[in-house]
Parts: sequence; C-alpha cells; structure tokens
Amino acid sequence: MVDEVTDKEFAEETKDGVVLVDFWATWCGPCRMQSPVIEELSEEDDSVKFLKMDVDANPNTPKDFGIMAIPTLLVKKNDEVVETLTGFHSKAQLAKILDGYSD
Repeated sequence: MVDEVTDKEFAEETKDGVVLVDFWATWCGPCRMQSPVIEELSEEDDSVKFLKMDVDANPNTPKDFGIMAIPTLLVKKNDEVVETLTGFHSKAQLAKILDGYSD
C-alpha cells in the first residue's frame, strides 16, 4: 500500500527504516505510469514503506530536497537520503535498488 504524505508529516513518516517517496502531480503523464508500478511493488515488499507526495499540494518538501522534475523517487534509509531517481523506473529496476538497502 502506498500512503499519501504531506509536508507536515514528511519528516516523521520518513525517519525510520527504508522509505520510498514518489513525488508526483496529477497532470504528469510519466507519474501516472510510475504509480501503478510502485503500488504493485508495495504489495510485494513489506520491508519498505511506500509513500507518495503531490508536489502541487505540498511544495515545501520538494523544494527542500531540490526536486525540479517529476516523477522523482527519493529513497531514504534511517532518515538519510540514499538514492534520488528521476523519471520512470520499471518494477525490476526499483526492486533491485531497494534490495540493496534491505536489512
């Protein structure tokens, strides 16, 4: 399951464990392609917390992380950014990246 996160909740929701955050917008075509891939991956991988953030409704966090293009996927482990991925990524690509951070 992929949960929505806001600017207000971001720090608390991403401070522990491995977290993948999908920065997206409703008008973004590649974002609409990426979302179902992340949903599917979230159903298969319990070791990662999956979140998504609408950049139009929550402008502060994307600005804080220098996100200039979407979709951008941010991978955090124990409150530290370990990967920043821009553009569409396949399920296999994401699974391989996330496997590298699983304990």
